[in-house]
Amino acid sequence: MTRLLLTLLTISVAIAQAQPDRGRIVIESSAIFDGRGAVLRNQRIVIEGSRILSIGPANAQNAPATVTYDLRGLTVLPGFIDAHVHISWHFDADHKLASGREDPKTSALYTAENAWVTLQGGFTTVQSVGAAIDADVRDRINFGSLPGPRILTSFRQITQNSGNPDALRELVRRTKSDGADVIKLFATAGMGAGGAQTMTDDQIRAVCEEARSIGLRAIVHAISNQGARASVLAGCTGIEHGDFIEDDTLKMMADRGVFFDPNFLVLHNYIESKSSFPNINEAGFKALEDAIRPTGHALERARALKVKVVLGTDAVAGAHGRNAEEFIYRVREGHDTPMDALMSGTSVAAESLGLKDRIGAIAPGFEADLVAIDGNPLEDITAVRRVVFVMKGGRVYKNVR
Repeated sequence: MTRLLLTLLTISVAIAQAQPDRGRIVIESSAIFDGRGAVLRNQRIVIEGSRILSIGPANAQNAPATVTYDLRGLTVLPGFIDAHVHISWHFDADHKLASGREDPKTSALYTAENAWVTLQGGFTTVQSVGAAIDADVRDRINFGSLPGPRILTSFRQITQNSGNPDALRELVRRTKSDGADVIKLFATAGMGAGGAQTMTDDQIRAVCEEARSIGLRAIVHAISNQGARASVLAGCTGIEHGDFIEDDTLKMMADRGVFFDPNFLVLHNYIESKSSFPNINEAGFKALEDAIRPTGHALERARALKVKVVLGTDAVAGAHGRNAEEFIYRVREGHDTPMDALMSGTSVAAESLGLKDRIGAIAPGFEADLVAIDGNPLEDITAVRRVVFVMKGGRVYKNVR
């Protein structure tokens, strides 16, 4: 627990440093990626409170004279958004996947640590799907007593064992009353278990229809094409993974505006940390490794068919704080353009969360969620690893230039 306690001490110091009066802040920049596909040069960003007030040329006559943060020489982007994490997953003291039977206080500490390192990696918003403790951490972050990314959570996961259609509709309603921001369901088995459809079409329909009727999004774990197709037909709003999705289903997703979130980091993380996941056998690891290439092909085909692609990592134990690696895998293994990859983790991800008018772009009226990196990610996508400045809601949580 020593490392964890030291991390939490660092967090407490960060809270103190992040609390000064947020009057007008002026940021000088030489390159801004605005999150919507444009690159702005030599601009000053003016921030009041938690939001961006204005953006304009640094040499304009009415440009603010006093600069608070000089970020020239860096690339400034909107705070990154990860649409699929498991913020509570962590390794125990023996560097093994925690079983879930640990003391709740220990679990809360690890979850807080994961939130902190995720924020330090440049991610100012994440969607965690999901455990009940996510909501507790979300609420403390929103209250301002804990530093971390903005968290949206599903509170729980719904599976084929969660009940018949009537019971599932009731569970969806209860999940909303428990404080969930989104519904997460498992239409198929996991990759290591073959990925076949596990929920019936009627179960999937009950969950997705009920979620829509009460104003919640429904995102679906779907490895196989059969499970993905059934979920799209049921009215879900997003397909997670989709490693073996077929073109007809992708075309349907494009027509219906369903978001697609293929994940690479999770596959690499499991493979690179085999000894830390005793719950996975060799056949399971082989299935995960074999999924990398079809996941890349799925992303390429989704782009060709104009599907809305969002960035999610499925970050589990060992991946928190390394979320930006997903951008790199998208480019290297999914043959995404750097611009498309960056937009998937900014404006498109914001749209998928129902927050397109609040986050995901650098524009007047938007939350002052900013990240500055050393390098030009449009030329070298690995620049996303070199985060030197992080602001969330007008507060600076990292500035190591």
